[in-house]
Amino acid sequence: MNPNPTKIPHNPGCYIFLDDVKNIIYVGKAKDLKKRVSSYFNRKDLDVKTQAMLAQAKDIDFIITNNEIEALILENNLIKKNTPKYNIDLKDSKRYAYLEIVKEKFPRLLLARKTKSEGKLFGPFTSAQKRDYVKDVLTKNFKIRTCTKFPKKPCLRYHIGICDAPCAGKQSEEKYNENIRAVEMILKGKSNQILKILDKRMRNASNTQDFERSLEFREQIKAIKWLNEKQNMERQKQYNEDIINYIVKKDKIYLMLFNIHEGILENKKDFEFSYIENFLEEFLVQYYSEAVVPKEIILPREIDESIAKFLEKISNQKVIISMPQKGEKKELLELVKKNIEIQFFREKEKLEDLQKKINLEEIPEVIECFDVSHLSGTSSVASMVQFRGAIPDKSNYRRFKLKTIEGIDDFAAMAEVVRRRYYKLVQEKSQLPNLIVIDGGIGQLSYAIKELEKLDVKVPIISLAKKQEEIYIPGKSKPIKLDKKSKGLLLLIAIRDEAHRFAIKYNRLLRSKKLVEK
Repeated sequence: MNPNPTKIPHNPGCYIFLDDVKNIIYVGKAKDLKKRVSSYFNRKDLDVKTQAMLAQAKDIDFIITNNEIEALILENNLIKKNTPKYNIDLKDSKRYAYLEIVKEKFPRLLLARKTKSEGKLFGPFTSAQKRDYVKDVLTKNFKIRTCTKFPKKPCLRYHIGICDAPCAGKQSEEKYNENIRAVEMILKGKSNQILKILDKRMRNASNTQDFERSLEFREQIKAIKWLNEKQNMERQKQYNEDIINYIVKKDKIYLMLFNIHEGILENKKDFEFSYIENFLEEFLVQYYSEAVVPKEIILPREIDESIAKFLEKISNQKVIISMPQKGEKKELLELVKKNIEIQFFREKEKLEDLQKKINLEEIPEVIECFDVSHLSGTSSVASMVQFRGAIPDKSNYRRFKLKTIEGIDDFAAMAEVVRRRYYKLVQEKSQLPNLIVIDGGIGQLSYAIKELEKLDVKVPIISLAKKQEEIYIPGKSKPIKLDKKSKGLLLLIAIRDEAHRFAIKYNRLLRSKKLVEK
């Protein structure tokens, strides 16, 4: 890229890097645009991410502002609108959680982290705890279905008496949609309106001696009032201090934020994103554009004074930025750092050990493991669990009812589920894992490898055999045995055992259904 310095002024404002098709790939702010942009080309100590951005950038645009505060506001708006590739990405944080009424015949109420959806989104909820109790209360009291697919006949949960959803035949579509509309009004903040409607319905049901329906309305009213009280309490809370610390490791930022209210820790949030220059300043602008700005923010280092002015402008209050060198606040900063080390790096050590022991080219951040389960050749099922960052990611667990296998054939069963899983990912052009683990020996592994080769999926794959906990690796004639205390082996065993547990659970569910149907 050959930027033209003459077109960039010395004014404050935002500079914008564009790729070859004019997509915005990075937005930054500066007190002096020309000086800041020139620094990208006059320095030799740029981080890896910035070097990659410059290699992709083909042009630079800019927007001048009256002062640096306006530049910060503009920068934040441009980032939100364009989500540039090389700016900090906070989308995986729990605080960006929405509730979604899914667009279906009998809509469900689900968590949604993506804002692009055909359903109706409500949020974001800055507290995961608050989001979860709202979802649970509404689902339970308005009898919103939770099954992933609407069954053709009443499910097992109906037969054992714990389901009031429409699939159990206990709600008509009209009644169900009535409840969905009530939920939607509550999520829109129209609780008082729906309370009046429900109170009227309760009285009508009581007058017609439909006492069961009247009781149902009363419970819904009680739930809404409870939610209102809880939300009012949340709004009255004012966090006195936010304490932020971070660790930089291998071009990654691991950052944690503690909310302290009247000296008591009430909440914590954690973030992980790629390193960029001035990452702390950019984080503060992005985060506090949606979160409550406290009276004091405690940081491990100094920041640009314009950030404090920006925070005061958006919160309409004086904001204290502290960088304590000793005392209680310094101890709190160290406590946050200790939490980062425990939360992020204890699991990283397991992944790094596994990478080293089985000679992987990259850290297996995403691991998928398969297990097959049956009872004397009946109710044959398989499971797949996914671990992300050495932690179970249950939203990406999958279970399979085998379609092509009759009797006992663990090899063919493993081939079928591996084929189904990765055929779908390939067709959808979805992200593949960094490592595939097969529960079994060389036979199961061989069948799985053949299916991956047919799909041209080039992902490292191993199998873990029970009893001796031997690891079979493609290309090696003999399995390897790791030290029983090896962090990598212990992680593999935990993943394999979780896949087995999940498969057994599904197997038992299918057997229970068969018993009910007899």
